[in-house]
This record gives sequence, C-alpha cells and structure tokens, in this order.
Amino acid sequence: MDDNKKNYITSDELKKHNKPDDLWLSIQGKVYNVTDWAKIHPGGDIPLLNLAGQDVTDAFIAFHPGTAWKHLDKYFTGYHLEDFQVSEVSRDYRNLATQFAKSGLFEKKGHGVIYSLCFVFLLFSACIYGVLCSDSFLIHMLSGGLLGFAWIQVTYMGHDSGHYQIMSTRGYNKFAQILTGNCLTGISIAWWKWTHNAHHVACNSLDFDPDLQHLPVFAVSSNLFQSLTSQFYKRQLTFDSLARFFVSYQHFTFYPVMVVARVNLYLQTFLLLFSNRKVPDRALNILGILVFWTWFPLLLSCLPNWNERVLFVLASFCVTSIQHIQFCLNHFAANVYVGAPKGNDWFEKQTSGTIDISCSSKMDWFFGGLQFQLEHHLFPRLPRCQLRNISPLVQELCKKHNLPYRSLSFFEANKWTLNTLRSAALEARDFSSPVPKNLVWEAFNTHG
Repeated sequence: MDDNKKNYITSDELKKHNKPDDLWLSIQGKVYNVTDWAKIHPGGDIPLLNLAGQDVTDAFIAFHPGTAWKHLDKYFTGYHLEDFQVSEVSRDYRNLATQFAKSGLFEKKGHGVIYSLCFVFLLFSACIYGVLCSDSFLIHMLSGGLLGFAWIQVTYMGHDSGHYQIMSTRGYNKFAQILTGNCLTGISIAWWKWTHNAHHVACNSLDFDPDLQHLPVFAVSSNLFQSLTSQFYKRQLTFDSLARFFVSYQHFTFYPVMVVARVNLYLQTFLLLFSNRKVPDRALNILGILVFWTWFPLLLSCLPNWNERVLFVLASFCVTSIQHIQFCLNHFAANVYVGAPKGNDWFEKQTSGTIDISCSSKMDWFFGGLQFQLEHHLFPRLPRCQLRNISPLVQELCKKHNLPYRSLSFFEANKWTLNTLRSAALEARDFSSPVPKNLVWEAFNTHG
C-alpha cells in the first residue's frame, strides 16, 4: 500500500513545480517533467511556463495532433495526480475534439491554400503592374491598396501555416511560414509564434496576454491603471501621465492608430530578431526580413516622387488596418482577468475572452476564418474551411453549460469596442472616482 501511495502526488504538490528549472505538468492525470523539453518546445517555452504546475489536458488536446501523445512517455515522472478530476464541460470538449479527429476534420484542409496562393499572386501582380506600367497617380494609389489587400490574405496564410501544416511536409510548411511572414509582409514568423501562442494560452489575461498590453496607447480595463507587471515582456506596464493622456482619448485615436499599427509590428520584429532572447531559426528569419526590405524599397523607388511613395505606403496601410481592427474586435470588448491562465477552465476562458464576427459564408475568405474566433481558439489546429461547419456544435455546447457565445456583426463589434475604450478613457480622466474591477464587463453589460 505504501509503495502505491508513492506513485501519487496532489495538485498542491504539483503546483510547486512551476519554475523554468523545475517544470512539471499533468495530462490526463499523469505527471510529466518537461523542464528540458521546454527549451526546445516548437511552440516556445512561454505556453509551458504559463501553465506550469497544473493539469493541462485541454490545452494539450487543442494544440497537438494525436501523434504527439506517443512522445509523452519519455517525460513521465512515474507519478499520477491523486485528486485528478474532469469537469463536465471539459469532458464534453474532449469528446467533441475526439469526434472531429475521428471524422478527419483536422486533415480536411480543402483547396483553400491553392485558391489563396492564386489570389495573392494576382494581387501582387496587379500591384506591381500598376506601379511599373502606369504614370497615373490614381492607379498608383489603387496599387497601394491592392498591396495592402495582398498583405491581409498573405497574413491569413501565414497564420494557417503556423497553426497547422498547410503544405505536404514540415519543411515545406516552414518555408511557407518564412515566405508569407518574413519575405512578403516583413513581419517575422518567429515573433508571431512567440506572441500568438502566449495569446492563445492566456486569452485576455491583462498581465499574461501580450495582445492586451498596449500601454501607453490603449487600455481596455481600469486594472491596467494599477501599472501591472507584464509576465510576457517581464516589465511593468506603467500607467503614468503620458499613458493617462493617450488613454483618455483612445476612443478617438483607435482608428488612426490602427492605420499605422503595422509600423509597430516591423519594430517588434527587429527587437526580437536582434535581441539576446533565444529565437528559433533566427538566421532564416533574418534572411526573410532582408528579402522584404529589398523588394519593398525597390518597388517604392519605381514611383516618380516621394509624395507618391509616402501616399502609396499610407494607402497600403489603410487597407491592412481593416485586419488590425478585426483582431481587436475579437477580444477588446470581451471579458478580461488578471493572473495566470488555468488549465482546468480552458473552455470557459476561451468563451469568456473571445467575440465572433457574424458574416455571410461568401465573406469567409475576407476574414480568413478568424471571424469564428471562439471556434478557432477552441480548436486552433482546425483548418479554416471547417470552422463554419463546427460553429453550431460549439454554440450548442456553450448553451448547455451556460457559457457566452457572442457573435456580432462587424458594425456591432466596432460599436462594442469603441464603448469599451470610451468607458476606460472616461475613467482614466478621473482618478477620484471609484475604479470598477472590470470596465470591459461593465461596457459589455451596457449593450443589453
């Protein structure tokens, strides 16, 4: 009997192993030591560190194919979780994931990649033709818009290749990532993986999700007025007089900032690639960025003067701002929280922190599948062509467990987001009034 007891540990004991040099996780009640694995984990170490010392079964199922289970044995500690329990919502989520796997939905990618490649090729070709073969100012501006539109579609392809294999082999898939991210858009796929995986795991955590950490420009919750420490960037999110000024008018500056948001993505790419942080495929990423900063300036040099070059860039940025706005609509007006993510409420946290954009199926290509943001967060490996198909099942599960399923029109989502920003802006102007715990939730309730 004593020997059997030695094979079990409690959840409280598991929580003690939550450091980079002592990192344990539980999957289906079996405890694994992933300290060394975290250093070479394809998804980076941050998702593992954020969930360290917990049972992470739901997150593991969400991000890994069935073939990943066979690799766990080498990290098994020999311990099982003594108080391991599965909630009803987790059980239903896992059954749904199993159902999708048995139906082959994760492998049924459709012909979207081929269609997208052809469409992107046409957009880039039309843009280059407009720049090289026309002297018309209007054609040049339209070409800038086409380039921005091409960037949107290329970004969706990069997103898809980052979440699941869109090419025939892992090598070709990595090539697709570098091509669509670094070479064609100038935004490093390494930077995207670093931030995006953290966002998925810690969806709408003010101190763990980098996609909500936009001080001094934006603040979606009054909790950020307390100068929280970003657990992602390992620095304080300082709410000083400058941040107070910007946040006070953020509902007016939101759209103008989105137009130039791409500049920040270029900056973040350079800061990561030339930092001391360990970056997977650093040389390949830098090479891809050099490709972008070769062809893009050359294209601009073909325009007749600097005025047109600046306006061309502005036209392309104005079009891509639609995508930047969409990404904010999916999360800014949803519920937020402070603290580390928890592995045992995976489904609840994803429903709480996401908002879908309702649209006709004819517009799925335009939104890249990410209008089904909740479906994507629950099943990030699912090809975009399957997201509309599974939406009714997700809605049914949310209804069963009394969890929110919010699907708004593009106009409504913009309205919710602006109301959220406005609520926080008004609060930032007046420090003497009581600060509500969650302005985003308050803003959400004002919509009825």
